[in-house]
Amino acid sequence: MRQKNSSRGKGILFILLAAFFFSMMSVFVRLSGNVPTMQKAFFRNIVAAFVAAVLLVRSGEKIAIRKESLSSLFMRSIFGTAGILANFWAVDHLGIADANMLNKLSPFFAILMSVFILKEIPNRIEWLSVLLAFIGAAFVAKPSTGIISIPALVGIFGGFAAGTAYTFVRKLGLQGVRGPLVVTFFSSFSTLVLLPNLIMNYQPMTSRQLICLLLAGCSAAGGQLSITAAYQHAPARDISVFDYSQVVYAAAFGFLLFGEIPDVWSFIGYVIIIGTAFSKWYLMMREAQQGLRNSN
Repeated sequence: MRQKNSSRGKGILFILLAAFFFSMMSVFVRLSGNVPTMQKAFFRNIVAAFVAAVLLVRSGEKIAIRKESLSSLFMRSIFGTAGILANFWAVDHLGIADANMLNKLSPFFAILMSVFILKEIPNRIEWLSVLLAFIGAAFVAKPSTGIISIPALVGIFGGFAAGTAYTFVRKLGLQGVRGPLVVTFFSSFSTLVLLPNLIMNYQPMTSRQLICLLLAGCSAAGGQLSITAAYQHAPARDISVFDYSQVVYAAAFGFLLFGEIPDVWSFIGYVIIIGTAFSKWYLMMREAQQGLRNSN
């Protein structure tokens, strides 16, 4: 039991570290200024592609893709790239905390998309959590006269794209495709897709802007490594709720660096979404403990 608690503690520590790195990525994206979104995404992804490729080579894993997994790899990469672009654009046009909160709708979108991609039917608690999460998103988006702002819609789409990408990652895991290969394929795909736009529409950058984007890439790589380590130490059901600490980091950085203070409606939305995630996590943990007691 002590060893299990120690492993869970390490998992929580790593996922808190991942949340910190991903919030730093958002900060560096904002600090890079008026660089086009696709150019920002390219420099973020090329660093991640390099790191992922090095890790894949060091792992000694065979680079073999089965035919039945190829379409899922492409879908994971397409939605993942769309999610990054949407999130980066939202970070530039919303407060950092709001953009991160809307992106954190991804687990709830994953529940919905698992119905179509994995043929899994959510239980009542999961359906309720999705409904509450969308109510929370409405508070963050703050629709006026019944119309949601374009930046908020883009932020919500980023959460949808990320949730869909994660669902395809899960499908690939069920097909036996290992994580390092998925990350390398996605990072390389997104870099190649964004390269033509970079060549045709490259906007000269200052050395400060370039450094910020490279640091955004390093932060993303650090986040990816940390979240991988987290899930190696503990199951997702035990630690995933702690990923929402990213919103706390983002709000703190937004206030300290950019003078951003989320309004009351955003705070209500944060409480609803994070509270829903925490409640869902608590119920899953209680159910798992009851199952363990029954088996003994």
